[in-house]
Amino acid sequence: MTVTPGFRARVARAGDFLRDHQRGIRRLQWSIVGLYLVLLLVPVFLPLPDRTASIFNHFTVFAQFAFWGLWWPFVLISIPLFGRAWCGLFCPEGTLTEWASRHGRGRAIPRWMRWGGWPLVAFSLTTIYGQLISVYQYPWAVAAILGGSTLAAMGVGWLYGKDKRVWCKYLCPVSGVFNLLAKLSPWYYRVDADAWRAPVRRTASINCAPLLPLRTMQGAAECHMCGRCSDYRGAITLSPRSPEAEIVHVSGGNAWQTGLIVFGLMGLAPGAFLWSASPWYVSLKQALAAWLVQADIYWPLADTAPWFILTHYPQVNDSFSWLDGVVILLFIFATAAVVAGSVLAGLWLADRNLPALERPGVRAASGVLLRSPLAGVHMLAQGLIPAAGIGVFLGLSATTLSLLQHEGVATGWANPARFSLLSLALLWSLRFQWRLAGLRTPGFWRRVSAVAAVALSLAPFAWVWVLLFVR
Repeated sequence: MTVTPGFRARVARAGDFLRDHQRGIRRLQWSIVGLYLVLLLVPVFLPLPDRTASIFNHFTVFAQFAFWGLWWPFVLISIPLFGRAWCGLFCPEGTLTEWASRHGRGRAIPRWMRWGGWPLVAFSLTTIYGQLISVYQYPWAVAAILGGSTLAAMGVGWLYGKDKRVWCKYLCPVSGVFNLLAKLSPWYYRVDADAWRAPVRRTASINCAPLLPLRTMQGAAECHMCGRCSDYRGAITLSPRSPEAEIVHVSGGNAWQTGLIVFGLMGLAPGAFLWSASPWYVSLKQALAAWLVQADIYWPLADTAPWFILTHYPQVNDSFSWLDGVVILLFIFATAAVVAGSVLAGLWLADRNLPALERPGVRAASGVLLRSPLAGVHMLAQGLIPAAGIGVFLGLSATTLSLLQHEGVATGWANPARFSLLSLALLWSLRFQWRLAGLRTPGFWRRVSAVAAVALSLAPFAWVWVLLFVR
């Protein structure tokens, strides 16, 4: 990516602008906190909307559209465009956990919290639980998931760190997803090692709320783009870069990130979006119900679970039975197993088609330290981030389109747009496979065979979206 010195200077000034206007940013953050709390809490005290309710005459529907039609889909799409600026400049949970940490106990971060699997576990649990309690439809479910997450963020902030965002770094359910998508950002804070080492006058310390090692920071994955460190020691500068630079030259990936990409984003998430529209779900449920009746087992057919375990709103004729809950889980996990299993097999075959790594701990041509026998698989998995990310965006935007259709807005353009975005993301992921394979071999046909293995493995992932959108 070639840019002119003038453009680089303008980008650097944008970082300095953020640094110099932190007071205004904090005011904006607290305004968003206020809006967030209104959207979260007010619908809880209102009657559930009926079929005639719309965005314009019922606040609950308006809040539903704000959260799931606009807020989350476009937060997700903003990450590869602007890095994690949402986290550093706008996120209400980030603001609240940092505020709580500023006034809290300041304890040391416990070892269990640093476990690398929390992003995958937290994303998986919230995705599945959200489906069981219908988080996209009902305000109490929204309050349980988003409100529960906010209270947990404040609790962690009050207990651990001092003026930090410990929750955001280790436990936030979407932090791992944002971490992956930010690797595609065309902006990052570049650290000049020579300038850092140069003798400088004593400077005020910088509060890096997400706890980053500023001196050795290389990419945008964990940076919250808040601008506080811009020009620190004359060494940190907001800079443009190629959107492919971090995945190809910086990020080697690891098992937990591979799990989040392949199992979480490409497996669980599509299953969660697909089940309610799938005839297979209905067929499986009917077959199990018939078997239960024949066996004189009736309690799984009862819809007696409270709303915070399974959807239970009899006043609008929407309640899940225990059987519904079991079949939803079966469907989601079966989809995840098929899609993730296929993708993992493709990555493994691609890795086998490339020259073997000599031993754990060697460096690839990119300079990335490879720490395990599966390091090649983890590197290739990083190249699937565009496809994984666009899948989640398409799933979330389905709610946007449903609400727009309810308001009478024509959405005939939706499917061509959806499949165009999906196709572009898949092609970009395959381009990454080509470049990542090229780090290990210059051989044309070996690179082709590796890319072909991954391309074939993506067929079940693409087919899920065809099933969801073509009905």
